[in-house]
Amino acid sequence: MKVVAVVRDLFFVARIRETARLVGTRLSFARTPEEIAGVLGPSSPEPVHLAIVDLTTKDWDYDAIFAALDAAPGLPVLGFTTHALARSTQPLHARCRRVVTKETLTQELPDLLQRGLAA
Repeated sequence: MKVVAVVRDLFFVARIRETARLVGTRLSFARTPEEIAGVLGPSSPEPVHLAIVDLTTKDWDYDAIFAALDAAPGLPVLGFTTHALARSTQPLHARCRRVVTKETLTQELPDLLQRGLAA
């Protein structure tokens, strides 16, 4: 399975990277729509099975990020937020198959990286 993580927070970059290594999941990080397109594009050596998106980064253009993710029809998107920002990130929730808090993401990360959102 391959996962793309759209994450800037260095704590979560490290956590996702290490957990992916431990469970044997191939992982790419992207921070811009162009990087997402490169990971999802036709020149990519393998398909992506899950996108994990941090919904709490204030200066990101989420319309462009989700447009880039939409280029891979059927790609499940897992968004994550915090309890404190859940209300302000609410408009983005509809663009995700599932939205969890950072705490839940941390708890479920091994299963999510191995099985995707079917877990």
